[in-house]
Amino acid sequence: MQKKYFILSLLLSTGLSGSFAQQAPQNQFNGNTRFEQLGDILPTPNSYRAASGAPGKDYWQQKADYDIKAEIDDEKQRLIGSETITYTNKSPDELRYLWLQLDQNNFKKGGIAELTRTSSLSDKATSFARLNAAAGLNSKEYGYVITSVKDKAGNALHYTINETMMRVDLPTPLKSGQVYSFSVEWNNNITDAVAVRARSGYEFFAKDGNYLYEIAQWFPRMCVYDDVNGWQNKQFLGQGEFTVPFGDYKVSVTAPNDFVMLGTGELQNPAQVLTPTQLKRWESAKNASKPVLIVTQDEAIAAEKGKPTGKKTWTFAATNVRDFAFACSRKFIWDAMQVEIEGKKVWAMSAYPKEANPLWGQYSTQLVAHTLRSYSKRTIPYPYPVAQSVHGPVGGMEYPMISFNGARPEADGTYSQGTKDFLIGVVIHEVGHNFFPMIINSDERQWSWMDEGINSFCEQLAEKEWDRDFQTSYGEPQDIVAYMKTDKTQQVPIMSSSDNIMAFGPNAYAKPATALNILRETVMGRELFDYAFKEYARRWAFKHPTPQDFFRTMEDASGVDLDWFWRGWFYGVEPVDVALETVEWYGVDTQDPVKQKAAAKADYEAKRKTMSNIRNQKDPAKTIVEENPDMNDFYNSYDKFAVTDADKKKYEQYLASLTDDERKLVESGKNFYVVNLKNTGGLVTPVIIKMQFEDGTDQIVRIPAEVWRLNDKDIKKVIPTDKKVVQWTLDPFFETADVDTQNNSFPRKPAEPTRFQVFKQQRASAAPNPMQLQKQQSGGAVQGAKN
Repeated sequence: MQKKYFILSLLLSTGLSGSFAQQAPQNQFNGNTRFEQLGDILPTPNSYRAASGAPGKDYWQQKADYDIKAEIDDEKQRLIGSETITYTNKSPDELRYLWLQLDQNNFKKGGIAELTRTSSLSDKATSFARLNAAAGLNSKEYGYVITSVKDKAGNALHYTINETMMRVDLPTPLKSGQVYSFSVEWNNNITDAVAVRARSGYEFFAKDGNYLYEIAQWFPRMCVYDDVNGWQNKQFLGQGEFTVPFGDYKVSVTAPNDFVMLGTGELQNPAQVLTPTQLKRWESAKNASKPVLIVTQDEAIAAEKGKPTGKKTWTFAATNVRDFAFACSRKFIWDAMQVEIEGKKVWAMSAYPKEANPLWGQYSTQLVAHTLRSYSKRTIPYPYPVAQSVHGPVGGMEYPMISFNGARPEADGTYSQGTKDFLIGVVIHEVGHNFFPMIINSDERQWSWMDEGINSFCEQLAEKEWDRDFQTSYGEPQDIVAYMKTDKTQQVPIMSSSDNIMAFGPNAYAKPATALNILRETVMGRELFDYAFKEYARRWAFKHPTPQDFFRTMEDASGVDLDWFWRGWFYGVEPVDVALETVEWYGVDTQDPVKQKAAAKADYEAKRKTMSNIRNQKDPAKTIVEENPDMNDFYNSYDKFAVTDADKKKYEQYLASLTDDERKLVESGKNFYVVNLKNTGGLVTPVIIKMQFEDGTDQIVRIPAEVWRLNDKDIKKVIPTDKKVVQWTLDPFFETADVDTQNNSFPRKPAEPTRFQVFKQQRASAAPNPMQLQKQQSGGAVQGAKN
């Protein structure tokens, strides 16, 4: 680019220096709206939820305690249960009825979930399971059979079932501060989790004829009643998960006597359900530095082959949790260790069938322990006594103190890198859910991003702490670009109700995780972000936060105005696309006649290097002036680029008029570049510019997003440098999720060619994974494999 010079004295005297800071708006713009506060969108603060984002002085929440007795019928894959619920009304309101969730009704034939679930058939291949479901030919009826709802005295209570919700009418209104106890009895068929792709259920292992059960959303449980929604009794359609109050649980589950069971909370009767040998292992695991097998693989294999001769009951207790889940099977291997979390010992455990080894025995419990350490550091110290990872039919699902996770190796014990990475990611993610939403208890039925998105953000931080080179699934801005580029009609804002979200994975997991990563790395910086994020966790642990509580706390604790960020990333669907249109190059006109006339001469000579002038040097052979000296006069020998005494005197007078600071600027030799930026995507963003200098060095300039506040379409920015810039690049570290990097450089860089692969048509076959290949080549040994 050609360097232009400006006369400093003229520029200052005409008052144009302000144009360096901000270009005057050229077109219609929306910058002011984008940077307005969210006051017109967020609910008005009150005594329950403060403007700072903290719980208000009158904050309250309900409490629901459960005493549950249940039995697993392993012959019919059926569950029979009874519960006593003790409900404490801590609200200022009088309640005439109570609402309970009946999650298993999500699987009822002809229910709202089935009728509103869209589906299609392929004309090439369709599974029997899908056709059976479409035709209503499943052999089992799913959903609750409610056999009794009674008060404490045994009197029947009137109740009404509305799809996945049940209203229990109270004989007299439950006043503020009062406690009410009632009981429910029910039974239901346990879902085939593999066939219906449920969040819980059973898996049948045909080779040994045994079942593995992961049981969740299994008992009628209280809905949340709060200051935001009143009763949160939105129907369970399958996608929007759960909103559940905190309470204390005592749960006793009866199962065949050869079953191993893990559940939410602490096991209350280990001496009654474990063998003396297993009890000794249990005790040794308390001080072990690596997982100790409580139930070995040999013991699990023996149980698979045996026949149960009776039943036994496992009893668990949990305090201040929002739910209860458990898993059981005679196939379970069980290992455990204790991890110290800020001075407190916590059990980390895993249960898995032999089909999950060697992968699970090596990694699962260690991952549980790592997750507790990582999340505790960023939020609050893990408060519960245990955290568990269980392998079964559910690919990934979370409940208090227990999670169900997938990732199964091949039958020969080998596994791909993808399978290993999935195990690492899913265990960290699901165990991490203990914090979001099991402790920081957001409304999953309404706001999926508050648990899935925030947890995915924390997951990728923990993954990098596990392995620096781990390929995370969430958080990296460039990984969300494909989704952000999709047509706006195929997107909904992050702030959409859970059941109404299209592209659930990108919207509820990846986009909010990316947004938080950009906040931490680019907008706020790690120190401010980490402090505010930890404050949010501290404020809302064991409470029910809403989006505005998160937004307000992040700003309150950091001192950073982020309303523009929430508005763009969470309430909109526009992408980031900033184009580096042009760069203009200027230098200060020092008014030094030596430099001025030398530059003018160089410019003059450069302009004369036309093709005509080059050829005219030889043709004609001689000009008239060259042949006849009489044709020369004063101007033929006059050098208009020569520095005269008058020029020198004028320059000396100019220098004498300058202050010391002005003289330094004039003599600095600085380059001034005017960078012209265009926001073609719409979503405002910080501007990160890399300047590469002619000497091979580079420099990064970071400009906050507020640079767009007066004009969100086109801006100019003056950047002074000591050295000449040869290449300009926007977003050099892929920090902003810019959807088009082709317009991020000046001068423009040529596009890379699209490459195609030449191949011969051949029959497709399943390729062995790298571990299988090594096993084949080495005659059976696999380097690094653990058994």
